[in-house]
Amino acid sequence: MGTALIKIKLMPTSPEVDLEKIKTNAQIVVEEKGGKKCVFEEEPIAFGLTAVILFFEIDESQELEPIEENLKKIENVNSAQVIDMRRAFG
Repeated sequence: MGTALIKIKLMPTSPEVDLEKIKTNAQIVVEEKGGKKCVFEEEPIAFGLTAVILFFEIDESQELEPIEENLKKIENVNSAQVIDMRRAFG
């Protein structure tokens, strides 16, 4: 099987949330489920709210739903949504 590159948007519950804690917990969730090479970006949304964009790679035979569900359970995360999935070449 190949490798899939995944992009997930994590929306915090409020602008006051510590995004570094969300990033740390998200990386733990992804690595427990077999993901690798986590990279994070922050995307301003509105009214001071900033989304965390999570990029990682995973074997394409792995299911994403358990990862997405566990990301939603992180404290102060309002939602987690897969916004891009691609097969890696090379």
